[in-house]
Order: sequence, then structure tokens, then C-alpha cells
Amino acid sequence: MDLPIIDLNLFLTKPHDSLEVKAECQKAAKALITYGALVLHDSRVSESDNTNFLDLLEDYFAQPEEDLKRDERPELSYQIGVTLENTEKPKCAVDEPCLKVIERLAPDQRPLDITAHDPDPKCRFFWKMVEKPSYETKFPGLNAPNIVPEAEHIKSRWEGTMNQWGTSMKNAVEGLTEMLALGLQLPASTFRSAGRYGPHLLAPTASDLVKHGAKDTILAGFHTDLNFLTIHGRSRYPGLHIWARNTGRRIPVKIPPGNHLLVQAGKQLEHITGGLIKAGFHEVVVNEATIDVIEKRKEEFPDRPLVRISSTFFWHLSSDYDLVPIESCVEKARELRAEQFNLGRDEGEEVVYEAMKVGEQVQSELKHIALMA
Repeated sequence: MDLPIIDLNLFLTKPHDSLEVKAECQKAAKALITYGALVLHDSRVSESDNTNFLDLLEDYFAQPEEDLKRDERPELSYQIGVTLENTEKPKCAVDEPCLKVIERLAPDQRPLDITAHDPDPKCRFFWKMVEKPSYETKFPGLNAPNIVPEAEHIKSRWEGTMNQWGTSMKNAVEGLTEMLALGLQLPASTFRSAGRYGPHLLAPTASDLVKHGAKDTILAGFHTDLNFLTIHGRSRYPGLHIWARNTGRRIPVKIPPGNHLLVQAGKQLEHITGGLIKAGFHEVVVNEATIDVIEKRKEEFPDRPLVRISSTFFWHLSSDYDLVPIESCVEKARELRAEQFNLGRDEGEEVVYEAMKVGEQVQSELKHIALMA
């Protein structure tokens, strides 16, 4: 996987005005502009924390559906607790600009067909990792308190494991927001301060591979994420594909061993940069590599649930923050769009990024994917 690897350690240990750090920050910004994704190296990240997290979530989603349903909160647009399978719909199945993105891809680089618009056969759990704002938010439904599952074998491990891994991912992605800001020639705190009170979510996604383990099953249809940056630890099962903006090429994700995380741009980052950085398209499917790991896990861990858990964290801007494109980024976005066009890369109609509250942007996106009425 030929995504650039960004060294957060460099940023954390060297002066921010050093040539070395400046170059790494510019590399981070260029990676997100070019690919919509990058690999982040952070030596503070512990593989054992991710392992404990994956074990816990496999046990959680192996529970009977009636136990899981206790943690469901549709009245809060599923923004805390569990979302069961066949609830969330891939926006791209009916979204015209998104369907045009698929049309512009070479036939052999397109995602698996989602036009039937079936909801995804995946489950999800949202666990908030937030700092309570000093003001009263206008979006309380997006900032509701967490739910702890009731089952004793889950409950006793839950908060410690979720917060341990969630904090690692949050620290890593917040360091990257500062690198990105500097790489875009903005003050280092630009994005981090805008997301200080964001409704950040540790958001493991679960797919039952006993029920949904056939080749070419779509676990999460072609889509972008609605938040600012999404960061992933390693999953036990392959199947995540991302699309590079510069080439339109489908890339199977393989996070390098060690202290590495995958980061993808979301819609809030696209909005605030006026399209200079585009939200990265991706899908999760069952492919041959997935099936190989399923068979291997059956042999090596016959007593463990066959559940694919994504180790995912959604970093948001604060719900009450005014989402307005940054003018210097808008100018660079226009220049890049013209460059791409001259190279024969049509990016479709120009998008107008209207000023709005972040909470309004989130609510609009949730309606598109059938999580909010």
C-alpha cells in the first residue's frame, strides 16, 4: 500500500520551526490533498491495547440481539450506543454526485455495486470521547452521555478498555491536526481548537462473518465519512478498500506492523478547506484475503467469535463551531482543480461549501444515511 507514512514522533520531539518538522507537516498536508488518506506512525500507540479492544468488541457483538437492543438509541439518531445491522444505508446508493464519482472511475477500479440501496449488514457501537463544553450546546442530541453495556463479563472491562484505546487514537489524531494546520500554513491550533469540544467517537464496526462471510458481500458500501478525520487501528480481517483522489485507484488497506494507524479525510475537513482536501471514499467488503483469514482464525482460535471488528475513531469539530471554508485553502483548491482538469482528471461540478454550524452539517449527513428521521 503506497500511502505516505507520516512520523508524528518527529513532530512531538523536535522544534516545530525546524526544517525537518516543517517538511513532515507539508508531507502530511500533501498526502491528504493527494490521496485523502495517510499512514500515521506514533510510538505511543500500543498493539496490546488494540488487541484488548478487539477482544472486548468481539465478545460484545457475540451477544444475543435482544441484549444488544438494550443499548440502541434511535431517538438520539444512534449517536451513542449500538446500531444493529441493516439500519445504516450507504449514502452513495442514491446520491447523484457520488454516483457520478463511481462513473468516472475505470470499470476495474469501481466499488462493488451498491445501487440496490440495501442497508449495510454491519453493526456499530458509538462511545463518546469528549471534553464537556463550558457553554450549552445547541445540539444536545449529538452530545448525549455514553451507554455502558449491562452484561457483567462485558461491563467489568468496558470503560477501561474503551477509554484506553480511544485516548491513544484521539491523542494521535489531534497531533496530526496540528501537523496538518502547519502544513497548510495555518496556525498549529486552527483545527485542534475548533474540535476541542467535538463529539468524538470511538466507533467499532462489527460484521458477523458467519452470516455475512461470502465472497463479495458488501459490509459497508462505498461512502465517505461525515466527520473531520477518521483514524483506524489494525483490524484482524482485511476488506477495507480506499480510493486515491489523484489516480482513482482502489487500494486494499494493509496497515504496517508496529505503531501505525490509518487516517482518512472526512467531510468536515473537505468543507473547511473548500475542497482542497476531499473526503476519502472507501468500502468494506469480503474478498479472498478476508476468507483466508476467516479460515485461519477458525483453526487457530476455534472458541473465538467470527466477527470482523474495525478499530475506528471519528474525530469531529465542535457541534457549535461555524463551518466556513478558510479563504487561503479555497484559493489553493481552485488552483488544484484547474491543474487536475488540465491533466484530464475531471472532478465533476464545482461544490459550493455553504457556511453552517457543524451540528447542522452532521444532522444533514445523518438523514442521508437513514440514522436521523
